Amino acid sequence: MSALVLVVEDEPQIAAVLEAYLKQEGHRVEKAADGKAALSLYRAARPDLLLLDLMLPGLSGMDVLKAVRADGQTPVILVTARAEETDQVLGLEFGADDYVVKPFRPREVMARVKAVLRRTSARTDGGAPQVYRIADLEIDTGAVLARLDGHVLSLTPAEFRLLACMAATPGRAFTRAELLAAALPESEALERVVDAHLASARRKLEAAGGTGLLQTVRGVGYRLSESG
Repeated sequence: MSALVLVVEDEPQIAAVLEAYLKQEGHRVEKAADGKAALSLYRAARPDLLLLDLMLPGLSGMDVLKAVRADGQTPVILVTARAEETDQVLGLEFGADDYVVKPFRPREVMARVKAVLRRTSARTDGGAPQVYRIADLEIDTGAVLARLDGHVLSLTPAEFRLLACMAATPGRAFTRAELLAAALPESEALERVVDAHLASARRKLEAAGGTGLLQTVRGVGYRLSESG
């Protein structure tokens, strides 16, 4: 599928390489070299996906990610020299869909772009939509919306997919591997990434009054409580 991709990268050579490969894949490309320009372009062009460096002049990549997430669920792939696992987990907690460490192989980045776009497309037009209700929690896979007691939860795409997976069979305990395979099938992320996404989702649920809905199952993984 052809998509509009916003490349946010302050190294011109790296931005040029990504642009060339993206265009070779049939995508359209916008580029920004700093955080403020990235947000301006994001709001003006409404891209289908962002390739976002973290270490940007002025507004940081993490600040850009937070602003994008506050606005909606546009997919974001972080492309950064920060290779520490803590950086990866933090980026995913703030709502990134995937994480690529520099130096990267351009074809690997293109594969990640394809996988994330495929997941996004599947969210919006694939399969029969379902509405799951667990106590006051409602998860609408067709609208890609989660509500708690009528209030919309601001979940990232990964958080939504993980909760939707568990909502299909409330009360069942899922292993991290099962959740990773069901909600992030093309990702090469480690199982710990599931912990990061669900820790963030739990905070949002609890802030909205959903304490106890998302439960940790010691030695196994996670489940959504049947009783709420």
